[in-house]
Amino acid sequence: MGLYTEYLNEIETRKTQGLNPKPIEDGALVEAIISQITDLENEHRKDSLQFFIYNTLPGTTSAAGVKAKFLKEIILGKATVAEISADFAFELLSHMKGGPSVEVLLDLALGDDAAVAGKAADVLKTQVFLYEADTDRLASAHAAGNAVAKDILESYAKAEFFTKLPAIDEEIKVVTYIAAEGDVSTDLLSPGNQAHSRSDRELHGKCMISEAAQAEIQALQKQHPDARVMLVAEKGTMGVGSSRMSGVNNVALWTGKPASPYVPFVNIAPIVGGTNGISPIFLTTVGVTGGIGLDLKNWVKKLDTDGKPVLDANGDPVLEQVYSVETGTVLTINTKTKKLYSAAGDELVDISSALTPPKVEFIKAGGSYAIVFGKKLQTFAAETLGTSAPAVFAPSKEVSHAGQGLTAVEKIFNKNAVGVTPGKVLHAGSDVRVKVNIVGSQDTTGLMTSQELEAMAATVISPTVDGAYQSGCHTASVWDKKAQANIPKLMSFMNKFGLITARDPKGAYHAMTDVIHKVLNDITVDDWSVIIGGDSHTRMSKGVAFGADSGTVALALATGEATMPIPESVKVTFKGSLKDHMDFRDVVHATQAQMLKEFGDNVFQGRVIEVHIGTLLADQAFTFTDWTAEMKAKASICISEDETLIGSLEIAKSRIQIMIDKGMDNEAKTLQGLIDIADKRIAEIRSGERPALSPDDNAKYFAEFVVDLDQIAEPMIADPDVNNADVSKRYTHDTIRPVSYYGGDKKVDLGFVGSCMVHKGDMKIIAQMLKNLETQGEVKFNAPLVVAPPTYNIVDELKEEGDWAVLQKYAGFEFDDNAPKNAARTEYENILYLERPGCNLCMGNQEKAAKGDTVMATSTRLFQGRVVEDSDEKKGESLLASTPVVVLSTILGRTPSIDEYKAAVAGINLTKFAPPLGKPPVSHH
Repeated sequence: MGLYTEYLNEIETRKTQGLNPKPIEDGALVEAIISQITDLENEHRKDSLQFFIYNTLPGTTSAAGVKAKFLKEIILGKATVAEISADFAFELLSHMKGGPSVEVLLDLALGDDAAVAGKAADVLKTQVFLYEADTDRLASAHAAGNAVAKDILESYAKAEFFTKLPAIDEEIKVVTYIAAEGDVSTDLLSPGNQAHSRSDRELHGKCMISEAAQAEIQALQKQHPDARVMLVAEKGTMGVGSSRMSGVNNVALWTGKPASPYVPFVNIAPIVGGTNGISPIFLTTVGVTGGIGLDLKNWVKKLDTDGKPVLDANGDPVLEQVYSVETGTVLTINTKTKKLYSAAGDELVDISSALTPPKVEFIKAGGSYAIVFGKKLQTFAAETLGTSAPAVFAPSKEVSHAGQGLTAVEKIFNKNAVGVTPGKVLHAGSDVRVKVNIVGSQDTTGLMTSQELEAMAATVISPTVDGAYQSGCHTASVWDKKAQANIPKLMSFMNKFGLITARDPKGAYHAMTDVIHKVLNDITVDDWSVIIGGDSHTRMSKGVAFGADSGTVALALATGEATMPIPESVKVTFKGSLKDHMDFRDVVHATQAQMLKEFGDNVFQGRVIEVHIGTLLADQAFTFTDWTAEMKAKASICISEDETLIGSLEIAKSRIQIMIDKGMDNEAKTLQGLIDIADKRIAEIRSGERPALSPDDNAKYFAEFVVDLDQIAEPMIADPDVNNADVSKRYTHDTIRPVSYYGGDKKVDLGFVGSCMVHKGDMKIIAQMLKNLETQGEVKFNAPLVVAPPTYNIVDELKEEGDWAVLQKYAGFEFDDNAPKNAARTEYENILYLERPGCNLCMGNQEKAAKGDTVMATSTRLFQGRVVEDSDEKKGESLLASTPVVVLSTILGRTPSIDEYKAAVAGINLTKFAPPLGKPPVSHH
């Protein structure tokens, strides 16, 4: 009774939170529940039946293993439960999604009882989550002449698991709910400060938008029982910011439909819309669940008689409403005509981009996983039978333009493409399955990734992945009870699965809370690599990296592949020279500002920024690629010169070696394998066999843009513009202002230098500024300064070089790994805080500024409530700037004047950048 009593106690606790019993993942608890089911007089028998049937998690959880085994006994007549017939047991197995359930079904299908075998075969024909151990059994049985195995294989070869599914509805009625005006951040749908609860879907669902919004959504559902609620970003893009499977899960929980009657709180098929469509990563995640993401285009730019946009007093385009989507508007999605219609039947907008043949397949199958695994299963079955697989699925779109060269991303996709027409050169717009080289899982989405892996019955990393890493950076700053409960469990799972883990489950090596993007940047050792990571800032300065939801990460880990269209590219080059007092971060901000000025629209959105960075090493170049998430770009690729790339690879090798020396390598010697790949790549570059990645001269771009370094005269600040009269203009990364805009008198309450946007050079800049200020008298902070180095390597190197001692001298707090903080700081003194390497304030899930503060940060996020929440009196605002601007702002307690700034950085070696020598570039658009 012990485990069951504990479960009952947990149920009572959850009742006080308005929650149902938590779904069961522990096999030992299911064994206790089964013993109560088989004891006909047991007082808990009725509840135990309910828990067994409706509240046990499927896939490869230990609970699923025990459940599948007991269902097998019922089917074979070895156990009797009046409420669970053999047919019902088969139905329950059919909803368990692979792993132990498939093993049981194969046992029964390949067994001696012909009647049982036939029923098991019928269920197996509907299943797609089969792995090598399962397919090997089928192949062996077929080779031995087993007729049932042949029957199953023939069904798989015809893809009947897909073709026999019901067709999608021709008309889907929706009723709108405005989630917010302007861009809708995933932080609104799944707040970072609630990251600890993401794997508890019902609990996490309570944090979506607000309780009032949840009640309004439920009221709409009652008013329109025949319609689905569609969440809308009015005058904005839906799902910008972090890559959140949890955000899609929450939307599905409130507006979607149950994936299975026997799996609680797992909903699928949400419908979302945005005036400017859906953020690329979020759209992928919607596809994972078989949902629909609409580009509504319900506001357009007002044009004058010459066809040019009419501008308002601020120089921004004036928008005109084409049709209303205010909350409660009833619309119809027609999946046949691929149009959106009003309640009166008027055609409003073409939505064919949301209903492409592959996306329709995801909708029909209940998600993209079923299609990915189904295609592999069909191929296996046809090969085993020696037949050719019929064309059941929509063919991959292959776009090829004769005589046209390749952009950098097109070259990478062509090199890594899987299952395409042999010899065909693919250009942007092609749908491609690509081999994934590097995979990253971060700690606030990692528990969901592990759940996804269990749900798709995966037990080991794909052997084709070169390296994968599980970080501990998003929960590094506070080792509280939630982190203590979640993180060791996560590290144990991922370590066993085959990833290099930030923490050793056995405690043999020191916990590494290094920022995941920095680690992935180091373990990417080939500029032709494809990288997938569970965070929108998965943007490496080598290869091409895509931030992804936890499900896509799981798929990459399990299969070693990802599927996506080849994106269009925007070529970014540079001219002029950067002034001595400017930092490379200012170049990054200026790129966004100059691009918007030149094009009017954000040409980066949804595209790859091919940045010709040339001579900038990987750490510094990463600052640009990292920021491209805020530019709404799909990804970014750095084009480096040969010697620069070799230098970056040598740095990567040394850092991987440090990880090996710390004892982080695994039995597969993954880290040593990465060093070997780096050595091979360096040899290829040196020999001229395969120089550093570069595009063809005759490649075609969506646009080409030249950043003029001469125009950058003073530090640039990305401002959330929290009081803009146009709500849709707030909290975007498009308002870039020079420091002089603030007149040297805007109060700054807190400064933050850290997270992924800084490197070792930034830490040295802080030390040098403090030393400079020493010569002018006492150094006094008029606002707190929080410093979080990205990695332990940086801390070690700063200690060796003497800079850490300078920081320690002024620190009122220094992290101690032997006694990490177990509670988040709520108040700050006007001192320097030396925090543990990791994300810290940038993530907003643990540490936060005081409500209503004005924060000056090197971070990436300026979204409402992320780094700082609003107070009753004042809106919190997070302004983003370079390290020297942040440091000086905290010493002054306000924004600096340009003269104060120049004096403070005199003689300091800021992050310099000069464009590669050659003919000056020219903009084309």
